[in-house]
Amino acid sequence: MDGVIVVDKPLGWTSHDVVNKMRRIAGMRKVGHLGTLDPGATGVLPLVIGRATRLAQFYTRNDKLYEGVIRFGFSTNTYDAEGEPTSPETPVVLDRDIVEAALSRFRGEFMQTPPPVSAKKIAGKPAYELARKNQIVELKPVAVEVYSLDVVRVEGNEAEVRVHCSAGTYLRGVAHEVGQILGCGAHLKSLRRTASGDFKIEAARTLEQLAEIGAAGKLQEVLIPAAQLLPEFPMEMVDAITAGQIRNGRDFRVSPFQGRRGSRYVKAVTPQGDLIAIGEARLPHLYHPVLVL
Repeated sequence: MDGVIVVDKPLGWTSHDVVNKMRRIAGMRKVGHLGTLDPGATGVLPLVIGRATRLAQFYTRNDKLYEGVIRFGFSTNTYDAEGEPTSPETPVVLDRDIVEAALSRFRGEFMQTPPPVSAKKIAGKPAYELARKNQIVELKPVAVEVYSLDVVRVEGNEAEVRVHCSAGTYLRGVAHEVGQILGCGAHLKSLRRTASGDFKIEAARTLEQLAEIGAAGKLQEVLIPAAQLLPEFPMEMVDAITAGQIRNGRDFRVSPFQGRRGSRYVKAVTPQGDLIAIGEARLPHLYHPVLVL
């Protein structure tokens, strides 16, 4: 059980809640997630299991796909539907052209200040802990990129959007800021993540489904094996002698006849299909194992 299982996270659960549930389903302690998903959001939450938890370091910059609904008329302290209103409710009937124009500034690269109620750390503590104690939260803007932001539907006081963005982008923040731009306040009513990097909603299972699969002893059937992860890293088949050397931290050579195009990393895989290490280029065709499973 070394690999990834993609969960369709339910509403109201924290990412850590899902990790704990999967630990019980799989009967394993080594379970982690590849990127937090807010309790008020649903959708793709990839869980790394077993020795594959060590691969999480290579997933810090995964792009994301989201479907969300922005509710105009008042803002909240969390920038989403979970929070308390911070402005009076204003009757709003949206014009699609005006919404499109307001959202246009959130396409491409820009600096975004994370919401005060977020998992960003301040002196080692999550910002949401300080915000909930009514302490001042000052977070620095970070560079994010929105590759596409499409308005799917505008109806009454709501706008449904579909977004492809870089890791670290807060759609709650976009909703809050666009409400300020239009002067009526806004918050993110709902959010569903449909993809995180290579992991798509089509491959996701609910926790109820996974509990049934686990009870039948068939979790292996829905596990994406470690060797199939990080498909952008070329794969190098290694024999038993080379595998032993890699486990001892020795550099290993790769075939010069494979089209690697100077890849920084390669995956060392046994003929049985087991991932044993990630190698980093030291010289042409020579790699050093920077992570051994």
